Amino acid sequence: MTAQGQAENLGYFGKDTNKAIAEKLRQVFAAWIDNGHNNFEDENTIILKIQLENAIIFCDGKRYEIDYK
Repeated sequence: MTAQGQAENLGYFGKDTNKAIAEKLRQVFAAWIDNGHNNFEDENTIILKIQLENAIIFCDGKRYEIDYK
């Protein structure tokens, strides 16, 4: 898969305004998010939102083009 999009830095993972999305991320990635490789005390640990614009996926010898706009 290859994709293009626009990235937006939502800021520090522990910021009050990121509380709801941080909780969702903790649920979705529960199997590994607290495995010791993340430092949520570091204000440089951010949430990066990527809004996809288009993608190309190759699966079973077929090419799929997706336009997210």
